[in-house]
Amino acid sequence: MAQAIRRNTAGSLLATDGKPHPVQDTLLGVTLILGAVAFVTAMFHHLHLLSSWAGLVGIITGAYGQFISETTRERFLMVIGLGASAVGFFLGMAHGGLFGGLLG
Repeated sequence: MAQAIRRNTAGSLLATDGKPHPVQDTLLGVTLILGAVAFVTAMFHHLHLLSSWAGLVGIITGAYGQFISETTRERFLMVIGLGASAVGFFLGMAHGGLFGGLLG
């Protein structure tokens, strides 16, 4: 019996099925960057506007990225970005919120 030749994708970082996923990879990168920004800026009380907005946008992009992701590695890294975005968002909300006294 002849066996099909499989491509070695063990070294691939994001696409374990051997296909390119440019939309998913872009959403993953945006979510990770926004999650990192939201998480780091949430540690400073005076940056609550940046942390809450970056966290909110990171949660939205991460949720959509989770919805359309196709590989396990994309989902795994997306959850890390979503978690960092959520922590940054909630701490930013606790420190002053999305508008921080600018409205009302």
